[in-house]
Amino acid sequence: MSLPSGVCRASPHSEAEGGGSARDAARRPPLKHKAKKNHTADAKMADSELHARSSRELWTILLGRSALREPDQIEAELDRHWERLHQGLCYYKPSSSSSAAKLKANKDVAQPLKDFGLRISKLLGLDEQQSVQILQSYLQEDYRGTRNSLKTVLQDERQSQALLLKIADFYYEERVCLLKCVLLLLTYFQDERHPYRAEYASCVNRLEKDLVSNYQSQFENLFKAEAPTWETHGNLMTERQISRWFRQCLREQSLLLEIVFLYYAYFEMGPTDLLRFTKMFKEQGFGLRQTNRHLVDKSMDTLVDRIGYLSSLILVEGMDIDFLHKCALEDCTDQHQFCNTPDISKEMDQLLLTFGDIPHHGPVLLAWVLLRHTFKPDGSSPIVRRIGNTSLQLGVFKYLSTMLQGIGASGNNCTASTAKMCVYGLLSFVITSFEEETLGSQQDLIDAACEVLSAQSLAELFWEMRPNMGLGMILDSAVGMFPHKTGPLLQLLTALLSNKSTVKKVYTFLDKMSFYTEVYKHKPNDIISKDDETLWRRQAPKLLYPLGLGQTNLRMSQGVLGQVVMGGEQGYVVRWDYSYSSWTLFTCEVEMLLHVVSTADVIAHCERVKPILDLVHKIISTDWTVSDCLLPLTSRIYMLLQRLTSVINPPVDVIASCVNCLIVLAARMPGKVWSSLHHTGFLPFASSPLTNMAQSISAEGMKAGNYGNLLVQIEQPRGEYAVTIAFLRLITTLVKGQLGSTQNKGLIPCVLLVLKEMLPTYHKWRYNTYGVRERIGCLILELVHAILNLSPEGEDAGSTPTLQSLCIYSLANTEAGQAVVNIMGVGVDTIDMVLAAQPSSCGSEGPGQILIQTVKLAFSVTNNVIRLKPPSDVISPLEQALTQHGGHGNNLIAVLAKYIYHKHDPALPRLAIQLLKRLATVAPMSVYACLGSDAAAIRDAFLTRLQSRTEDMRIKVMILEFLTVAVETQPGLIELFLNLEVKEGTEGSKQEFLLGEWSCLQVVLDLIDSKQQGKFWCPPLLHQAALAFLLALWQDRRDSAISVLRTKERFWENLTTPLFGTLPPPSDTTEPCVLETCAFVMKIIGLEIYYVVSGSLEQSLKDALQKVSSGRRYEYWSQYVKSLVCHISETEEDGVRSFSETQMLISAWRMMLILSTGHSDVMHLTEDSVKLKLFMDVLDGAKAALMVPMSVPCLRLGSMMATLLLILLKQWRSVVATAPDILSPLALILESVLQADQQVMERTKAKIFSAFISVLQIQGLNGREISQLPQLLLCVCETVKDEALALIDSTHHMSRLPDVTEDKDSMETDAPRSLQKDQRDGVCVLALHLAKELCRVDEDGEHWIAVMRKVPVLPSVLSALELSLRNKQNLFFTEAALHLLLTLARTPQGAAAVGGAGVIQSICLPLLSVYEVPSNGASQSFSRKPQDSPCWPGVYRLCLSLMESLLKTLRYNFINEALDFVGVHQERILQCLNAVRTVQSLVCLDEADHTVGFLLQLSSFSKEWQFHLPKLLHDVQVNLCYLCQTCTYLLHSKKMLHHYLQAKNGEALPPGPLARASGHAQTPSKEAASGGEREEAEQKALLAVQCSLLKILSKTLATLQHFTPDCCQILLDQCMDLAEYRTLFVLSFTTPAFDPDVAPSFGTLLATINVSLGMLGEMEKKKEPASLSIASLASSDEIQALKSLLMFTMENCFYVLISQAVRCLKDTSIHHRDKQRLKQELSSELSTLLSSLCRHFRRGSPSSPASGLLPSAQTKPLTPGSKGSHEGQEPFVQFVQAFVRLVQR
Repeated sequence: MSLPSGVCRASPHSEAEGGGSARDAARRPPLKHKAKKNHTADAKMADSELHARSSRELWTILLGRSALREPDQIEAELDRHWERLHQGLCYYKPSSSSSAAKLKANKDVAQPLKDFGLRISKLLGLDEQQSVQILQSYLQEDYRGTRNSLKTVLQDERQSQALLLKIADFYYEERVCLLKCVLLLLTYFQDERHPYRAEYASCVNRLEKDLVSNYQSQFENLFKAEAPTWETHGNLMTERQISRWFRQCLREQSLLLEIVFLYYAYFEMGPTDLLRFTKMFKEQGFGLRQTNRHLVDKSMDTLVDRIGYLSSLILVEGMDIDFLHKCALEDCTDQHQFCNTPDISKEMDQLLLTFGDIPHHGPVLLAWVLLRHTFKPDGSSPIVRRIGNTSLQLGVFKYLSTMLQGIGASGNNCTASTAKMCVYGLLSFVITSFEEETLGSQQDLIDAACEVLSAQSLAELFWEMRPNMGLGMILDSAVGMFPHKTGPLLQLLTALLSNKSTVKKVYTFLDKMSFYTEVYKHKPNDIISKDDETLWRRQAPKLLYPLGLGQTNLRMSQGVLGQVVMGGEQGYVVRWDYSYSSWTLFTCEVEMLLHVVSTADVIAHCERVKPILDLVHKIISTDWTVSDCLLPLTSRIYMLLQRLTSVINPPVDVIASCVNCLIVLAARMPGKVWSSLHHTGFLPFASSPLTNMAQSISAEGMKAGNYGNLLVQIEQPRGEYAVTIAFLRLITTLVKGQLGSTQNKGLIPCVLLVLKEMLPTYHKWRYNTYGVRERIGCLILELVHAILNLSPEGEDAGSTPTLQSLCIYSLANTEAGQAVVNIMGVGVDTIDMVLAAQPSSCGSEGPGQILIQTVKLAFSVTNNVIRLKPPSDVISPLEQALTQHGGHGNNLIAVLAKYIYHKHDPALPRLAIQLLKRLATVAPMSVYACLGSDAAAIRDAFLTRLQSRTEDMRIKVMILEFLTVAVETQPGLIELFLNLEVKEGTEGSKQEFLLGEWSCLQVVLDLIDSKQQGKFWCPPLLHQAALAFLLALWQDRRDSAISVLRTKERFWENLTTPLFGTLPPPSDTTEPCVLETCAFVMKIIGLEIYYVVSGSLEQSLKDALQKVSSGRRYEYWSQYVKSLVCHISETEEDGVRSFSETQMLISAWRMMLILSTGHSDVMHLTEDSVKLKLFMDVLDGAKAALMVPMSVPCLRLGSMMATLLLILLKQWRSVVATAPDILSPLALILESVLQADQQVMERTKAKIFSAFISVLQIQGLNGREISQLPQLLLCVCETVKDEALALIDSTHHMSRLPDVTEDKDSMETDAPRSLQKDQRDGVCVLALHLAKELCRVDEDGEHWIAVMRKVPVLPSVLSALELSLRNKQNLFFTEAALHLLLTLARTPQGAAAVGGAGVIQSICLPLLSVYEVPSNGASQSFSRKPQDSPCWPGVYRLCLSLMESLLKTLRYNFINEALDFVGVHQERILQCLNAVRTVQSLVCLDEADHTVGFLLQLSSFSKEWQFHLPKLLHDVQVNLCYLCQTCTYLLHSKKMLHHYLQAKNGEALPPGPLARASGHAQTPSKEAASGGEREEAEQKALLAVQCSLLKILSKTLATLQHFTPDCCQILLDQCMDLAEYRTLFVLSFTTPAFDPDVAPSFGTLLATINVSLGMLGEMEKKKEPASLSIASLASSDEIQALKSLLMFTMENCFYVLISQAVRCLKDTSIHHRDKQRLKQELSSELSTLLSSLCRHFRRGSPSSPASGLLPSAQTKPLTPGSKGSHEGQEPFVQFVQAFVRLVQR
């Protein structure tokens, strides 16, 4: 890199991001050019479609605030624009006729824009073409209307004038930004820490040649420029505009000088250049003799001063005093550039002799004196002396402090630190070269030195130098007066603290002091002195402080010598040769202040103590490790605070210093600081304990403390707020210190004072200094923000408010909230004005930046309050203020939306949109309505930023998130953004839509375009936000938008692209947003498939789905999801970071798989092998997640996988049937899940149990032994036992509560565990069902018996069962428990266990609660409900089945229990037998079936029954006979039965299951079904009832067989006791009547046989077209079963008939005539029946093929004793024939 003449000088480090000064670094290293990546091409492409970059945009890019952040992108920008940077302000050309002509000839620019461009050119005196360019930039970036409104604005004179003035401001800002770009390059081009250093350096290298001459001439032009007037620039150039122009002129001069100054910090200035600059600045009067100085007003003073400061610094820098000092030390002054330039030196002498009338001359004169003095040290010429005196008269050192403060206060920190470096060199050399006494006031020197040393690098440099050189000499002289004057030394040392190493040096320096200086007015008595009074000796020891015994003190021993430095009339200054530690001395000083606090000396002592406190504050904040050594001082601060704040006129600055020290201590040990502060009375406190929110908010019983009084009595009247600022910082630090809840409660009064007394009113207080108000506002909001961000403490459930709840309540309901709203309502215009008014916008601490920070905090606070506010029905004042509609678009929503126009800090619009997003979600209002007439313009601004390729990515993401929320909650707003237009020629429901010019869909389509992925303007996060928006459209069914999107070319291809990518394995770090992206794509596809009929799907989507299938993507994603779940399970801590994204992906994948079960053809998921792979992956994933029972995230994922597993089990039964071992992993999962937290896993447990049941049902055991069966049984039984016990607890609890209604929000806290609810799919019920299935699997029952010995499962189940029956609660549990018992009872061991566990005690009596027996014996209690839905009658039926099963298995071991049961429930039993006559619903018949089945088993023990319950036995026998009669009648009279069914059910089809009984699901619209279908359904319903009746009849006859004498016995045994058996049927042969008064007779039995024969015959008939026969309604298996049932019925009927007939014939009490009649009737009837029967057997015709189905539940297996084939019937026929022959004899 070539340099201008001379040497290149060192580099500036910026302090803007913690840099140093321009001369911290060594010489520049050679610059390396980086290889350019394709980002550069991207950047160029991104720009090609826009017009030329505006300077502001360029500045934003160079700062790194845009989307262009790669070094090569920055380099490309600099390459493209370096010419503009090189030209500087000359880039903007003056207007010219040639340019105007070119503009007019340009066809690409619209005429209105040309005309307006000419007006801009006239107003600004700017080149016509550039004027149009400025106009275009303005319209692109800052215009706040819509493009359509622009025409109106340009035509309307008044509006166009306003627009002109705004464009003038924009143009001024452009010029400033251009200079800022150059300044930025010069600031960082040698800062090694800056990411773009190399790129900046290569650009500076190109600019360097004539940069200064260019910029110098521009500076001259500016200060000589004539002010514009209305004659030259048009009538808009009013006085106000002229003033605006002049302020801009000064601002540009200041920036140009800053650039020149920084340039010369790196490069040497030649002597001729120095002369030229000196003449120029003299002519311009260092900024004071502007051509237009008559225009300077007060507001411009700072700019004018700044120009003066920079002019002065440039000249001092040009003299290169640093190098001069170095040359002087090394005695080689001839190397300096001014050594051999006598002519120039002479001319400079003459020139500088004329200086001296303005303060800016001081440093220049001083530097020149040094220069001349160094070259001619022996007796410098009178000219130099004159110049030196002049500089001292100008108060040069005081001026230097003012100058450094002025430059540091505003503007680039690099400029400030470089200025300090420059002044440091000057001061060091001055103090080394001249006697200190000759330099004027020592305090001014020290002030200047402190300003200089505040630059961190210089403080370090100071300690490295020799102490007798430069500024070290000032330190020496300050030590010389210590501790008589503590101020100067402490001030210097405080400035010298910059980092940890300097802290150690300062601490040691003060710890080892060797002189103690005192001042005496008169010579004391205890002193011996030499004659010349130069040396004193102390005669006696002396305590240096008049403090009490035992307190810290300093003791000067006897014989100490003291040097008298000055004596005479003014008194003596004595420097004692005494070693001590200043830290002890400081402790004594603080103690002294505590002693004199209420005396007149307090002010003097405060002046001594304040510097001590400031030093302590700086030390502990720089290096905390020293704090232990300073404990004697820091521990006294609390007492100091207590004493000082309670005096009448408290020293505010000392109090502020005390609080500042406590802030640093509180950051490290908040608990200790709080407990010590608590007792000082400084902070506000509560005099009575806080109990509730109302008392807290009213501040009842709260005292403001000493601070509160200080604020009101001292600070507010004075307008100075040092203590308030410190107080706010202290409270914020304590809050952030995460104290316990007790201490936080103690902070409530402090926070309340802030919220009630400060936040609502602080803006009305009096302020002396500009910017303090904004600072206080910012600090208050920082405090509130810190409180709202506290992690919720272990919030005790009491009603006492916590800090957070108090804050939320206060902001939502009091004036504090309104104050925050007012801060947010500041608006973008005010912020822009404040920023524009700042001297330079580089500073990070200017009023504009603080204002922006305050507004950002207000956004964040409001957002958090709305988020954390407890839900309430009443709208709070804060929400009201946020959402109220104001006129003219000035409501808050509109103000928030307009922050989109803010360009300086990208976080401000982002946070504003975030708050809008929150409001759009929760507030009941229309954002669109709030925006009013500005809506379209704001929409355009949002979309402009969304489209811009250089815009900060986070703003774009936030805009898309806002729109995503708006889809659901803001219909008006989203329509505005979608901007769809109806296609011409389409009307009504057939409307088609097109994208409007300003539609957000166009941007979103660009973002999802697969060709754009990976480009810098479409990072993954933005892609994900765009897809989230699309998903919202699909979820909200925005059909108009969806219809436009789905037909867009390549839409589905672009959308599905992420599904074809390959993600890195989960063990590598994946950007979580990529997972979300894929999840959104899956969900959109899923919704499309779900809502759109498969035939109407877009072809491109079908192709994409085909590609997913053929590309094996199902297998890929299944494997990926599995590995993701496994990864999270293995590394649960790390995995939780992207947990929500993982959850979302799994949820989306689950949705895809569930959809595929119903839409496999569309999704091309039909191969069983693929399905099996997917199923096994889901199983493995569920297993991996659920095997980590301690991790809540894993259990959540496991639960999701378990749901999917269950659905796939149900839907893919055929696939699962072929799967390898599923039971083993499920068993492991179950064991793990049972160890997890019960409440978290309740649902998951249920899913796993359910899955187990499904697998057992689908796969069975496939003939293999399940190895885990014993362990599994144990787990399940443990669960059953625990759940049953929990159910007992909760049932007890519920029954204790008075009349409990189902209350979801019950606040009951003393309930056991969580109240166990009885649910069909609850864990308890499913565990019982699983136990039942496992019981079926365990065929011989060995494992069960073993488990029951270990786990008391039966007692707990039976106890719960008993309680449930008694309370008629827990229906589902009761049913499941009975099913389990029923299954157990089928093996002898199981039945013995159930019987032995006391089943009868648990069921027999409690079962009475389940049904009510009506007093009048009516049959209303028999339900007509569908028989398969759970109900209490079903429970009763199950109990009957259980009794039947136990009795059947256990026989005599259970007879007593069975008789107990029948005795207790006799009423219900008899009533049920009777009810068949009146209610023929399947439910009623089912109960009769169960009852007769139980009685059939019991009838085997008729002797025991007769012995125990003779009356009941008689009643049962009678009722059974009547039942036989009823069934026969109903079976005989088909039409009658049909009529009864219709009359009882109100329709021919019984509801529910009968429809299902027909085998086909019935369509709801019965009218649509044809008459034939309806008739068929009715016939099937009728057949179902007939089957039931037949079953009841067969069992009834089988039972009666036990109550009638054994045929063989009665025929053969002549001694048989007939009294043992009653006569069951009367001697009558009439056909049975449907009348309870007609007793059952032999006619009934004959009719039964007839009916059976008739039905058999009906089955033989071929299908006839006219009627529906049984054969046409049932399958062959069902017909076979029915035939067996009919044969069994006839066999039993013949048996009972013969037995009863013989009984009658042998009965002596029956008249002989009746016996004869009996013989005749039986002979004829039976002969007829026998001939029919024989005919039937002979035919043996096959049954017809099935045309319908009967529910399998109603087919009855062959009952033992029934015969299946006609060969087997012959003996039975022969037996009847023999009986007939016997009768006929």
